Amino acid sequence: MSAIDTNRIHSGAGSFGIGSKIWAGLSAWNDARVTRNALSRLSDRELDDIGLCRGDIERIAHAR
Repeated sequence: MSAIDTNRIHSGAGSFGIGSKIWAGLSAWNDARVTRNALSRLSDRELDDIGLCRGDIERIAHAR
């Protein structure tokens, strides 16, 4: 997940057209999806080790 975030290329400050807004929305949706899937694959014990429970997954996936 972090490799994607650190390697993403952001265009200049003046290019906030509809295409870049759609791309940003799709990227945010995909990031949340990947995070949700990764956390869902962990066991309850592993989630407890990092201080989370199953109910926290949605909140964490959509945090920015």
